[in-house]
Amino acid sequence: MSTQGVKTEMATNQKIPSEISVEMRRLAHDLSNSIETIMQASYLLTMSKLDDTSQKWAGLIDTACRDAARINREIREILRSNS
Repeated sequence: MSTQGVKTEMATNQKIPSEISVEMRRLAHDLSNSIETIMQASYLLTMSKLDDTSQKWAGLIDTACRDAARINREIREILRSNS
């Protein structure tokens, strides 16, 4: 189900309970901090002289980290719109 589908479904149902929303926001914030650290380390790694195999691994880390950041933003958006 898409993020928009989840938002629509939640909007027609009930809101996220306050205590759960607060805890989820805290966790999403902490996750953002960890993702940011990985993104910065990944960037610095790609600036190093790496062999082809290591360069591919660094690219995988960067792609996965960007995906995790996008997913975390979507979670935070759902929390904002349903709390």
